[in-house]
Amino acid sequence: MIRDLYNVRVHPEEGGPTPLTEEEEQRARTVLFSDLGNIIAERGWVRFPAYSPEERRRLVDVAHRLSAHWGQQVFIEAEDQCAMKLYLSGHGPQLLP
Repeated sequence: MIRDLYNVRVHPEEGGPTPLTEEEEQRARTVLFSDLGNIIAERGWVRFPAYSPEERRRLVDVAHRLSAHWGQQVFIEAEDQCAMKLYLSGHGPQLLP
């Protein structure tokens, strides 16, 4: 007997990330813009985890949006494979003499 299957989707592997919908992506960026922006405004920098290329792209977009909103450059750099740092001028990497 043959059965027709409707609305069947392949599930991602166990423990793997699932892509966000466009609406979820917008909400995530809005929350990051607000929360990270408040921390940067308070202390001048913030460190935030970014384990995947999508998370890193999201943080880069947030840094650009904050720069446009404040009219002041918000810098972003990878600290290691798992974290990004967003900061204002004067709060970035300290170079040793």
